[in-house]
Amino acid sequence: MTNSTLEIGSTAEKRRRISFGVALVVTGLAIYLLFAVNTQPGALTTFGLNLLGSRAVEVSDLVVPALPAIYLLAAVAVFSGAYQMARGVRSTGWLVGILAFTFVTAFLLWGARDKSFNLTGMLSSSLVRATPIALAALCGVISERAAVINIGVEGIMLHAFIVIRFRVDQVVSGVAINIFGTGVTSYISSRFMQAAGDKLNNSGTFPIIAIPGLSKIPVLGPVLFENNLIVYLTILLVIVMHILLYYTPWGLRTRAVGEHPKAADTLGVNVYLMRYVNVIIGGMIAGIGGAYFTIGSVGRFDEIMTAGKGFIGLAAMIFGNWNPIGAYTSSLIFGFADSLQVKLQILRVPIPSEFLLMAPYIVTMIILTGVVGRAVPPAADGQHYEK
Repeated sequence: MTNSTLEIGSTAEKRRRISFGVALVVTGLAIYLLFAVNTQPGALTTFGLNLLGSRAVEVSDLVVPALPAIYLLAAVAVFSGAYQMARGVRSTGWLVGILAFTFVTAFLLWGARDKSFNLTGMLSSSLVRATPIALAALCGVISERAAVINIGVEGIMLHAFIVIRFRVDQVVSGVAINIFGTGVTSYISSRFMQAAGDKLNNSGTFPIIAIPGLSKIPVLGPVLFENNLIVYLTILLVIVMHILLYYTPWGLRTRAVGEHPKAADTLGVNVYLMRYVNVIIGGMIAGIGGAYFTIGSVGRFDEIMTAGKGFIGLAAMIFGNWNPIGAYTSSLIFGFADSLQVKLQILRVPIPSEFLLMAPYIVTMIILTGVVGRAVPPAADGQHYEK
């Protein structure tokens, strides 16, 4: 390694350290100017820790003096930024976590000042709203680990046949199937389902299942252990998929096909079969995600009810670095943003509702801006294979 290479690496590391530090300092100043200045001394924020109708043991609500807490969060952000510029912390995750925690917490303290904000309810809602996003992300993980770009989530088997058999551009195929799916479902809904009324469009929803004993844990019990079947199934799928991808021969072959299909073929792996199987399994998972919107949520079908959740799922997949656990964790962030905008509308914060509705998509853009160029997809992702 030459001296010039070392100097370039050192310069890039220094630039990264300073930019993160500046971002934290700016966050601290923004917390002060946006929230501290607009919070009256003596204002209290009450975080409710009990979910109405849950089986959990009740605990006292958390009452926080809003202004001192906001000052503290601003100081933490500024101090962390100064330390980052002076000494530097290598862990990007910690820095992003500090930035997000200080700003979001200060925002909640300001938005719910002199009001009651049910924290347990929002966390429970975040987990539920993250479920379809996580299923779309898992669908993307299992497909793209076999080097098939997954944009055509809604028509995954047709997508598999077109891109593997006829080697059509994977992005073009995915976009075309999405547009086709939207048009077909809209036609079927208006032509048949609306005319039939509740006869064809009243499926009902899965009941809430409380796990005995665990559901009585304060705060976490209602969040994790009082949910419907699809939420539990999603968590189980994350665990099973992680084990299969990283601890089984099938997972090794899948990752080999995604990284270097020619080498995998040389060792006797059927590349075409692996890609077909993975994309079809991904389609099954996406189907569960689609079912969530009807039998897992509202009990009926409405046009465009997914509201772009599939694309947000792909963003969660990228942010999670094509890893099942990482994708699920990222989905929770998007679910939190989606739940937060609903809760803030109820609190009537002085922000236009249209801006609040954009929260999940703004989070998507911010995360992708920071991740693109750093997240590394499978080496052969999107590439056709010919023997």
